[in-house]
Amino acid sequence: MTEEDNQVPAESGPEFAILRIYLKDVSFETPNSPGVFAQEFKPEISLQLNTAIKKIENDIYEVVLSITVTAKQGEQTGFLVEVQQAGLFTLKGFDEAQKGPMLGAYCPNTLFPYAREEISGLVSKGGFPPVLLSPINFDMIYAEKAAENAQPAASAS
Repeated sequence: MTEEDNQVPAESGPEFAILRIYLKDVSFETPNSPGVFAQEFKPEISLQLNTAIKKIENDIYEVVLSITVTAKQGEQTGFLVEVQQAGLFTLKGFDEAQKGPMLGAYCPNTLFPYAREEISGLVSKGGFPPVLLSPINFDMIYAEKAAENAQPAASAS
């Protein structure tokens, strides 16, 4: 018996890999420039967040994190920035119950720092003080969405 015959095959558990992270789409607008620069700018910042998941093939998924940041002073828009930060991820050996949190929370959490940096840079290049987005708890957002989706199913029974 050779040494190889005595080896126990390694158990293969779930595998996760980041194949690529990329900027899918970006837009920056200053609809009221240059007039917006003539006054003291203390805007109200609003944030919209969305995640889209697309199965590319077998165990490869594209996750797109879309963030829109709008800065308004009264009715006047100072700037509007939209970023779609995307990634290709391999999820192999995960059951359906595990894939949901991985694709809906873990992957967006991986993409967020890239989107945050892009937004800050675009706002600065647009002549405004940088916007530093606070960390986002994607696990909580995913859990809330899952609970919302489960409620109608439970009330329909």
